Amino acid sequence: MAAGLVGLAATSAPAQTTAVPTSDNPFGIPENFQVYGSDNPNERTATAVVNGYVITGTDIDQRVRLVTNSAEGEVSEEELQRLRAQVLRNLIDETLKIQAAEALELPAERAQVEQTYQQLAAQNFGSNPERMDEYLLSIGSSPAALKRQIEGELAWENLLRRNITPFVNVSAEEVNDVLARLNEAKGTEEYRLGEIYMNATAENREAVIQNMQRIMQQLEQGGSFVAYARQFSEATTAVVGGDTGFLRLATLPTAMANAVRQMQPGQLVGPIEIPGGFTIIYLIDKQQVLTADPRDSLLSLRQISIAFPAGTTDAEASTRIEEFGAFIQTLRGCSDVGRAQTEFGATVVANDQIEARRLPEQLQGILLNMQIGQTTPPFGSAQDGVRVLMLCGRDEPQESGAPTFQSVMNSIEEERINKRAQRYLRDLRNDAYIEYN
Repeated sequence: MAAGLVGLAATSAPAQTTAVPTSDNPFGIPENFQVYGSDNPNERTATAVVNGYVITGTDIDQRVRLVTNSAEGEVSEEELQRLRAQVLRNLIDETLKIQAAEALELPAERAQVEQTYQQLAAQNFGSNPERMDEYLLSIGSSPAALKRQIEGELAWENLLRRNITPFVNVSAEEVNDVLARLNEAKGTEEYRLGEIYMNATAENREAVIQNMQRIMQQLEQGGSFVAYARQFSEATTAVVGGDTGFLRLATLPTAMANAVRQMQPGQLVGPIEIPGGFTIIYLIDKQQVLTADPRDSLLSLRQISIAFPAGTTDAEASTRIEEFGAFIQTLRGCSDVGRAQTEFGATVVANDQIEARRLPEQLQGILLNMQIGQTTPPFGSAQDGVRVLMLCGRDEPQESGAPTFQSVMNSIEEERINKRAQRYLRDLRNDAYIEYN
């Protein structure tokens, strides 16, 4: 659940120095420090009160920072105000979920919240999970803000497990019908999507469209799809960053299927109107139904590379690259690779188990069409070095089997749970007592 929670993986926290506690400085506060967020206590005023629970401006600001920290460019003041309004709505829903769970004695246990937080910290900061706290403070958020979000997700899961899931039934005939259609569709393509979905009614339709158009702008400017999906999507896939897993076009609304059919992996489209609301979709990957994907092949490769001394001119580099390419042509397979080191001064690195899909897309097609002992064309640059990859072995992927009866049943149940969960949340909103400043 926690993977990719706020798009933190590639970020590191700034170095921090601590002072030693003394009689003059009992708390060990360093001389130079940064104040995160506003230092004006008057800003800690109630923005909304939900059944007596106060949501402050600070709560909103810290949650907004979880969304905007991954943006490449500067977020405009207008966009920040829009994000604040959306985050407030999310915090209200989150509070209602937590309150409903507590009323039924199904709260998220503090130990479980802390465990989930620590798992996320370990995923993003490896052997130094304590750096998560430092990082969140450095971007103007806080550990408490993230833990509150985790608490809301866990509480909602508890509620759905108690009030929704037991009453969702899927018959064996329905599952068998899906399995039969899957077998008929063998060889056709299926798609793994990221989705950001928002409900829309006749009254708020235009506002939802404008909201999603602004989200699209932020995503196109480098915003984290996972972070926006977690904060704004109203589908159950929000807790996994909008990831739907692999789907067939026949299972999607017509407008959505028509758009996906034209997309390539990495492409973003939306907002698209579908029954009940609007969606933004990101094509993560595609493959053929019940058919082995060549990109799952395990390759045995030898990388042969050369570097260029500082100050090498373009002409000198071009000459060296030509000589390198000519020498590579003299190698007689993988057993002959050692000559690249002894005769040409190249560096050789071996990897005997790498999935083709883990390599850059440009190289995947080249390698999957190569025979054992053949090499790619030289690639790289004078700054980073030039290299080739020699194919020394390939284990073909096994043909993917049909999904199990249980996995299909789970998929149908999840779809029905999602629809009932949306109605459940609407009922909580209707029954809530909310005051705004």
